[in-house]
Amino acid sequence: MSLKDEFLAGKILLIDKPLEWTSFQVVNKLRWEIKQAFKLKKIKVGHAGTLDPLATGLLLICTGKMTKQIDSFQAQIKEYTGTIVLGSTTPSYDLETEINETFPTDHITEALIHKTTEEFVGDIEQYPPVFSALKKDGKRLYEFARAGEAVEIKPRNIHIAEFEITNIRGLEVDFRVVCSKGTYIRSLAHDFGKALNCGGHLSALRRTKIGDFNVKNGITIQDFISTLNNQIE
Repeated sequence: MSLKDEFLAGKILLIDKPLEWTSFQVVNKLRWEIKQAFKLKKIKVGHAGTLDPLATGLLLICTGKMTKQIDSFQAQIKEYTGTIVLGSTTPSYDLETEINETFPTDHITEALIHKTTEEFVGDIEQYPPVFSALKKDGKRLYEFARAGEAVEIKPRNIHIAEFEITNIRGLEVDFRVVCSKGTYIRSLAHDFGKALNCGGHLSALRRTKIGDFNVKNGITIQDFISTLNNQIE
């Protein structure tokens, strides 16, 4: 089978998404490169689970007939690492928006931080961030948020299998979390700060695993393009 036929029959690409790229931009870039390489008029390309622009890490890209498997990949458990900054909040729950409130942190201890993680392990209810791509009444939630319009958001049931604190540097808390489909790590950061009575927001996020797929086996967009061009020369 030729490389062109492999892409059409269906491939799974493990891409290490760079900072500030949207998942949609990655899909568009790879689709364009594949079409150019094989002089195709069209090919199906999609991703199995969005990563925010301010997040890096594993993005599963499916081509051709493998796009039919996207739903099953999206349903698999995911692992993330990141950093929560305590003592302040932002409307988007991350660094997309400016800090809007600050809170006292004198009561925060490392023991309290570790103990509070226990509240978030298991089946929990979570409110998605208002700055998200979820749709309500045909509009993305972030469209309401950016227009300053209030919108009612319903909670969703999610499962946190593991929530581990890996390092504490003053008010910066590094973590690793293993969670179900539909979990918003930004919301977890916000709710964690709330539970500590000091507020919190996400300052860094990296997706490390989707099911058995690991970002360690991922490649950058540029590496994919270079490899593709070398294989067809």
